[in-house]
Parts: sequence; C-alpha cells; structure tokens
Amino acid sequence: MLKKKLIQVTTVLILVLFSFYYTNKTIEIIRETDPLMKQIKQASEKYEIEAKDAQIEGNKIIPGKNGKSINYEETYQKMKQYGAYNESLTVFKETKPSLSIEDTYDKFVISGNEEKKEVALVFPIYNTSEPEKIIQILNQENIVATFFVDGLWLENNLDLVKKMNNHEIEILNYNNRYEEIYFSSALQYLKNITGKQGEYCYADYDNKEVIELCSKLQMHTITPTIKITNTPYQDTKDKLQNAAIISFPINTTTEIELQTVITYIKSKGYNIVTLKTLLSESLEK
Repeated sequence: MLKKKLIQVTTVLILVLFSFYYTNKTIEIIRETDPLMKQIKQASEKYEIEAKDAQIEGNKIIPGKNGKSINYEETYQKMKQYGAYNESLTVFKETKPSLSIEDTYDKFVISGNEEKKEVALVFPIYNTSEPEKIIQILNQENIVATFFVDGLWLENNLDLVKKMNNHEIEILNYNNRYEEIYFSSALQYLKNITGKQGEYCYADYDNKEVIELCSKLQMHTITPTIKITNTPYQDTKDKLQNAAIISFPINTTTEIELQTVITYIKSKGYNIVTLKTLLSESLEK
C-alpha cells in the first residue's frame, strides 16, 4: 500500500515538473518569436560593446574594460508593458572581460586602462611625513587623491586622518614593516575609522614581500607609472600619459610645485580621480 502511494506521488511530481518545464519552454518560444523581441535583438548591434581583457606582461597588469549588452528579458518586459518598441526603454547590462584585474592579485598594477583620459595622484605617508600642507593644497584645488599611510602614523594622527575623509586612504605598511599580523591590524584600524575596507597596497618597485602579503589578503598592489623625484612639475610635464598613477614624495618641493602640477594636468585635458576610479574596469564613471 505504501509502495503504491509512493509511486502515485512520484508520478504526480514528475507530471508537475514536466508540465512546468513544458510551460516555460512554450513561453520562451512565444517570446523569442514575438516581433517585438526580434526588433529588440536587431537593434542590439548598435549598442553592444565587447569587453576587453586586462593586459598582462610578466608580473605586471593593466586593467581591461567591461563591455555592454542588452538585457533582453528586462527590455522585452518593459516594452511589452508599454505596448510597442521604444528605444528609451532599453535595459543594458555590463559584461565582464574573461581576464579581469578583479580576479588577479599576484601582479603589479602599473596604470589604469590607457583609454581613460584620467590620472590618479598618490602620496605615500611614512612615520615622519608631514602631509598637512599637501592636504590643504589638494582641498583648495578640489582634488581627491589617494594616500598610503603607515599604520603607526595612522595611530598617531587620528585628528588629521579625520580631516582627510574626502580622500582615499590605504595602508602603506606598519612602521616600515610588512608582517601580516601588523599589516592586518592596521587595515582593521583604518576600517574602524573610515568604515571602508582597504583595497590597495603600494610598492615603489617590484617588491616581492609586498605583493606576496597583499595577494594573500586579496588586495591589489600598485607601482607608480610616474614616480616623482626632486622635480615634480618637470617630471609630470615630461611623462604625463593616459591613466597614469603619479606618486609624489611628501616634502617641501612637492608643496611648492603641486599647485602648478595640478594646473598643468588639467590644462592637458586630464581628469584627476582616485585610484579606485582609475583602476575600475566598469563603463560607469
């Protein structure tokens, strides 16, 4: 009796599942043969943008770029409700490249995507750094920069850090050390202050110690495209390029020339953005 009942229940379930599958397939066929859906797909060619893979050469990487395609289902539903094809109701979605910087942590990021007419200004802050004047100039010029701060400096300069909340702040090291326990502690401390998770590490050169630690923590390690030395304005003028990460030392020379550097970058048609914006593969600004 029990066996017979189980067979009956199983049979009913199979019929229900088959009916559900058949109904869905029928709806799908009707939708795909609908002249509206055909019109939507015919128009897709002028909208679609192919995603571009990140570029890898040796141990270095440059971000790729997301593509764009039509979300057929959502577009169809909107236009069906409207009652006719309406281009303004098209719904888009971004498509990720096969090889993305988002999934790659063991390479040094040396710039943003070269299609971007943007640059990011980066300032490493060490234990003895005094960035107040730099921050003042940036704020006066309404420029957002990325600061890589030493963990010990962070602990000793909380009042100043709170005044930097309009800038991007990342951890540089802890008292010039890269032991995981100290670095992770500094990351957590920064998160407690800013509410944001650290995403980037900084290395002046191909530093194995830095990239091994940061890739383990699933953070990207950047090395500057342009490393400013003693002549900020001249270095920038000679080397400025699309999507450059420009690293400045915090010293008197930078304080004197930074405003002129910013003016020059803007005069060449570049937008100055945060590191996160520069390295994003998204189509959105």
